[in-house]
Amino acid sequence: MKLAVAGGTGLTGAHLVDVARARGHDVVILSRRTGVELLSGAGLAGRLDGVDAVIDVTNVTTNKPDVSVSFFAGATKSLLAAERAARVPHHLALTIVRADAAPDGYYAGKLVQERLIAGGDVPWTVLRATQFHEYAALLFHRGRAGAHIAPRGRVQPVAAREVAVHLVDLAEGTPQGRALEFGGPREEDLSDMVRRYARAIGYRGPLPTVNAPGAWGHALRRGALLPGPAAVRGEQTFLEWLDALPDA
Repeated sequence: MKLAVAGGTGLTGAHLVDVARARGHDVVILSRRTGVELLSGAGLAGRLDGVDAVIDVTNVTTNKPDVSVSFFAGATKSLLAAERAARVPHHLALTIVRADAAPDGYYAGKLVQERLIAGGDVPWTVLRATQFHEYAALLFHRGRAGAHIAPRGRVQPVAAREVAVHLVDLAEGTPQGRALEFGGPREEDLSDMVRRYARAIGYRGPLPTVNAPGAWGHALRRGALLPGPAAVRGEQTFLEWLDALPDA
């Protein structure tokens, strides 16, 4: 197969490209590093010729809903238009489990992305996955001026590599619409994850436990972002991921 990976140089995208190529697929990487600007669609012309499926794992680092909506709406519209022109038969996108439980901030953009895909005319699959193990590192390093915090929350983190494998599995099949959710093997306490990560990299400073603000923080604390009982589950636990860190 010929697969195009939007965001193919990012965390999930790099795993996707590696997995797809290991299976013998021809991979086209769509990112700024390869001359493609997804918001405007610049550089997309001709890049999707002969592509069997486009897998969108693009990302933007923001907590602002307007920034998130602008990014995901723009990138999704550009991809869908280019896919229609090239007659690509399958569009896949990675979104977040229960994003509608906290429809603000970053999640606002993911919900718009889903609506655009479902309302388009390119056959599609959307995979909602839980937070990656790397989420603990992201929250720790988000601290400003050396101040770090550990937000309270119930999460079921999953390995990015396992999500990538599952996405390639889905790309090799037919469009499913909303696929079964994909989550990690066990529930974790988010503040404990952040603390364990901090210790693993040698941080010994203060790390107070806090309640994250807004709808997102409330959803985290009440477990509204956990996958349902029918979800597909990965195998690697957060502690196994932590033990494999080069700094651990």
